[in-house]
Amino acid sequence: METLFEQVRSNKLRSYLMFLFFIILLGILGAVLGLVWGDVNIGLFVAVFISILYSFFAYYSGDQLILKMTGAREATKKEFPFLINTVEGLAIAAGLPAPKAYVIDDSAMNAFATGRDPQHASITVTTGLLKVMKREELEGVIAHEMSHVQNYDIRFMMLTAIMVGLTTLISDFILRSIWYGGKRGSSRRGVHPAIILIGVFFAILTPLIGQLIQFAISRQREYLADANAAVLTRYPPGLASALEKIKKDPDPLVDNANKATAHLFISTPFRDRTDFVTNLFSTHPPIDERIKRLKAM
Repeated sequence: METLFEQVRSNKLRSYLMFLFFIILLGILGAVLGLVWGDVNIGLFVAVFISILYSFFAYYSGDQLILKMTGAREATKKEFPFLINTVEGLAIAAGLPAPKAYVIDDSAMNAFATGRDPQHASITVTTGLLKVMKREELEGVIAHEMSHVQNYDIRFMMLTAIMVGLTTLISDFILRSIWYGGKRGSSRRGVHPAIILIGVFFAILTPLIGQLIQFAISRQREYLADANAAVLTRYPPGLASALEKIKKDPDPLVDNANKATAHLFISTPFRDRTDFVTNLFSTHPPIDERIKRLKAM
């Protein structure tokens, strides 16, 4: 059985390898776009140019957009003293600046972290979580989210989401180029039909592959954050107990959650299903497996 620190190290390595594959996938799409246009270099240039513009906006504005989308409001010490004290205490233990604390007025039990780095990070919890969790359970949840901040998961997952958006955007360019080029007829002369088929194949398949990679990366980061939270609190049963309660939540739906933000939460904000296809497209590992790993620490 892997030790705690071996698990942290192996999860980091797997995540970075998958992220590298994502970059290669984006490069392939740019090359395919160039083939369809008749010049690989132009396709790569356009892919890089769009990536820079898209990434710049998302990098500096993505976290605020996420907070607005989820209906989060900043927590005050007067209204949520224990939440603020817990965040500040765990930030000191982790050697980090204290992230801003936010709450979502929702009966579901959930939480997430976002931001681009520890200096621009926030941790958000639902009022349902605050109402139900005991002290050591809330500390476990906050430590899990603090680990996402400490490990730069918040930046990593933001960049991953950006790349999913980019693969979809460039794939759409490929399909539109083939469609409108085919309508004009003359612009399609000199382009071999095999290249058109390759373009259609990658344009349709790549967003799906990108989405699967995002899900796989997200699942690995959840395992890593669980392991790091156990290190931070020195009490794995706290988070394990919190996950047990989250698992039994009779109303797990977070009203303002959507597919774009689902991977950020500590547990899926939608109704959990256990069939093979659902698990394949899940942003989170099975909660029973997470509890099992924590209890084994």
